Amino acid sequence: VQLVESGGGSVQAGGSLQLSCVGSKGRAAGYSRYCVAWFRLRPGKEREPIAARDTDGTMRYAGSVKGRFTISQNKEEDRLFLDMTNLKPDDTAMYFCAAQVGGIVRDGGTCYPLEGAVWGRGTQVTVS
Repeated sequence: VQLVESGGGSVQAGGSLQLSCVGSKGRAAGYSRYCVAWFRLRPGKEREPIAARDTDGTMRYAGSVKGRFTISQNKEEDRLFLDMTNLKPDDTAMYFCAAQVGGIVRDGGTCYPLEGAVWGRGTQVTVS
C-alpha cells in the first residue's frame, strides 16, 4: 500500500497549510489497531516526529508544534490530515506520513513501534 502526501507549498510566516495523506488506513485495513503519524525532515537535521494518533483517538504532538498543528483523520476517505497554523520559517521541511499496524501513540507525536511502518514520499513545506 502506498501512502501519498499532498498539500505542501510555500507560505509566509504566520500562514497556514493543510497537508493530506491518502491511504493512511489502507495498510491497516482489517486490523483492529494501528497508529498514523506525521514526521518531518528539516535541512541538516534528522527526521523528527510531529503528530500521531491511534485507533483509540489518542493524539500526541511534538512540543515544537503543539498548539499550532492538528492531526485528524477521515477514516471513510482513508485520509490523514495535518492542519498547520502560525507557520514559522523553522517549520520548513519535507513532511511525511506513516502508518503502523498495531502501533500505539507515544509522547512526542510518534508511533511505537515504527518497524514495518508504511511511509509516503513526502511533501515539501517552505515558510519564508
